[in-house]
Amino acid sequence: MKEKEFGQDEGKKVVNNVILKTNIFDIKIHPLKKISDQRGMVMHMLRCDTSHFSKFGEVYFSTIKENATKAWKKHLFMTQNLAVPVGKIKLVCFDDRKNSFSYGLIDEIYLGIEHFYLVTVPPLIWYGFQGIGACESLIANCTDMPHDPNEVVRKSESDESIPYKWF
Repeated sequence: MKEKEFGQDEGKKVVNNVILKTNIFDIKIHPLKKISDQRGMVMHMLRCDTSHFSKFGEVYFSTIKENATKAWKKHLFMTQNLAVPVGKIKLVCFDDRKNSFSYGLIDEIYLGIEHFYLVTVPPLIWYGFQGIGACESLIANCTDMPHDPNEVVRKSESDESIPYKWF
C-alpha cells in the first residue's frame, strides 16, 4: 500500500515507538545505517549522494546533560540535519508559520542509539531538545550554511508563545 501524502491522514506514523512521519510539514525523518561487530560500530549520518542532502555549510556537535533543556531556537535561513549517536534526547519542534499546513502543531521526536535517525529541520521551525538519557548526550548537526548569529532567533524554554511544557 502506498503511503498517503501529508495532509491526507491524521496523526503520526509510528513504528516500534519511533516517529517516521511527523505532524509538521517539511520536517523529515530518515533512517540511518549502523554497522557493528565485536570491535565497535560505524554509524552513518549524511552522504552527498542521498536525496535529502542539499549542500554543506558546517558540522558541529553539541552535548546536553541528563534532564537539561536547550530551547527555543529558530533559524531564518539555515536547515538543520540532526542525529544523536551517543545518549538519548527528546527533540521538540513547533510550527508557527502562519501559511503552513501544520501551523500551530508540535512534534516530539526521540533520538539516540536505539532510535538512530537523521531529522531534517527546515528554516522557520522552532526547536529545542532535552537530555533524557542516563549520560550526557551528543548531538551532531550538519547544516546547509555556516553559523550566522544574525539569522537565528531565540526564546526561553518557558516562553508562553510556544504551547509546550518541558516538565
